Amino acid sequence: MSSLTSKANGTQSQALSSEDRKPWTTTLEARFAEAEPNLSGSRQHLIREILDHPEETYFLSSRALAKRYDLDPTTIVRTIQALGYKRYSEFAADLRSHFVTRITPYAVMRSAVREKRSVADHVEHTLEMDMQNLNSLRAQLDVAQVLDIAKRIDRARRIVVVGIDFAAPLANLLAYGLVSIGCDAEAPVGSTGNLHQKILLLGPSDLLVAISFGRCLQDTVDSVIRARDNHVPTFGLTDNDKNPIARFCDSYWVMSIASPSFHGSYVAVVSAINGMLVACSQLHPQRSLAVLRRKEQEFRSRWYTPASGKSGNRNSGMKE
Repeated sequence: MSSLTSKANGTQSQALSSEDRKPWTTTLEARFAEAEPNLSGSRQHLIREILDHPEETYFLSSRALAKRYDLDPTTIVRTIQALGYKRYSEFAADLRSHFVTRITPYAVMRSAVREKRSVADHVEHTLEMDMQNLNSLRAQLDVAQVLDIAKRIDRARRIVVVGIDFAAPLANLLAYGLVSIGCDAEAPVGSTGNLHQKILLLGPSDLLVAISFGRCLQDTVDSVIRARDNHVPTFGLTDNDKNPIARFCDSYWVMSIASPSFHGSYVAVVSAINGMLVACSQLHPQRSLAVLRRKEQEFRSRWYTPASGKSGNRNSGMKE
């Protein structure tokens, strides 16, 4: 399910405590850490097994979970209650969030291999999930919030888009598109040090856009925290409203990247970025046209043009 969410602007200047700076801790992990001293060794072992293998347990009922670990259902219920949950459904909801936050490419690939599908079936399944993610975004898209972030981008003196690994092309797409219509935007590449230096140059009149999914990458989350420490407005693109990007950014959009593929599905994210770029370009259409016109005039030579008198066919000189 996709959603577009924003937080109250008043949270931007709040200081982050040392506890807040632990983006790797999910709600379920936090409950376990608090209750652990009072749990028996067997209950501690059970919860650790569940936390370490959420892809195998997040969809199970209490009875199915008891069967999975060869336990009596009452043992499961009492263990859940020892964590502070009144109902199993509350525990299950936090376990699902833990699964989404903790899932890794290896876990996704392992799950897909276990399904014993043919290669063709895997491809079809991937395309189906892409369509589901895109349809979900379309159903939940709040155009008013798209316009709101476009206005924030327009007001920003400078925009830095942070995306690492699989999120790097998404960051480049957004930054390059913004530059194309006259915004001062950049998607930093290189070392952690280079990224952090770019963040330190930002101020309250700038904007940081962070793109990360699942448990979120440390450098991306650190960039958000550093930016907020300097009172820089922050905006995130992510896939869960309980992960570090959603937790630390002033506002954020949530969209599914669910996929049987090890690298996730980014079609919904690209579509959201496209919507953002369209909104930005249409806020000041004449300015956007002027920038694009100048770019077209100055960079005409970058387009392929066949040499005079040649067809462009690499085999044109060959005899039949």
